[in-house]
Amino acid sequence: MKKEHFEFDCKTLDGVEIYAQGWKPSDKPDAIFCLVHGLGEHSDRYCHFAEHLNANNIALLGFDLRGHGRSDGARGHANNFKQLVDDVDCFLDHAEELFPDKPHFIYGHSLGGTLVLHHALAGGGQKNIRGVIATAPMLRPAFQPPKWKVSLARLVQAVSPKLSLSNEVNVEHLSRNPQVMIDCMNDPLVHDRISAKLGVCFLDAGLEALEVTSEFPFDLLLMHGTDDQITCHQSSAEFAEKAGESCTLKLWSDLYHELHNEPEKDEIFDFIVAWAKERI
Repeated sequence: MKKEHFEFDCKTLDGVEIYAQGWKPSDKPDAIFCLVHGLGEHSDRYCHFAEHLNANNIALLGFDLRGHGRSDGARGHANNFKQLVDDVDCFLDHAEELFPDKPHFIYGHSLGGTLVLHHALAGGGQKNIRGVIATAPMLRPAFQPPKWKVSLARLVQAVSPKLSLSNEVNVEHLSRNPQVMIDCMNDPLVHDRISAKLGVCFLDAGLEALEVTSEFPFDLLLMHGTDDQITCHQSSAEFAEKAGESCTLKLWSDLYHELHNEPEKDEIFDFIVAWAKERI
């Protein structure tokens, strides 16, 4: 099947230029996946997922979060978590304009997973959304961040919100495939920065999501690897229990943080596609 790659620009509510791109099958797609990537990375790292979706006649649209990849903004910084949720909303509006009559699924990984959960809980304004997919959302970290760094970030966020810190993510824990670590370390668009402000907001946003008391407003596929050493899979199970019958929880035994980059990725992609096709 012939596939088409294209690029487009988004502008956030506060005027930040956001890079976006898409991959679609040459035929009219049956559905649209809208990608929200994780902390420190960018949408290019999901090209292989796009190929799998295109082979199933599904398009993938993605964008680089502000401060990430090819988008503008201080590396790893946002003024608050809602600003990132609003950026997701802006991107989804563009996606709906590009494919107005197609079912849309929002797919978020790690930081992106937390963002799509918050977006849905806030109302998820786009009319064509058929479901939400979150992999390894950061509800709680699987490791204990250095207490001095968390305390420092909370102290300085009001005075120096853009103070840049390491995000403490060990690239060896991304995937059991060693090539993923090598590619990540050699990728000029990947960074390990997070600002004091965003770091605090990120931790707080995960805990806020766990306080949900009502059933999740969309069909939700929530997936996590049980050997994830970056984000806590037990927290995903806790969220799923609170989310109610709309949530499908899938825990992948012994898999690491980036399910889409694990050796079993084709099986994982097939599971996602099958779940989505039931809702098209």
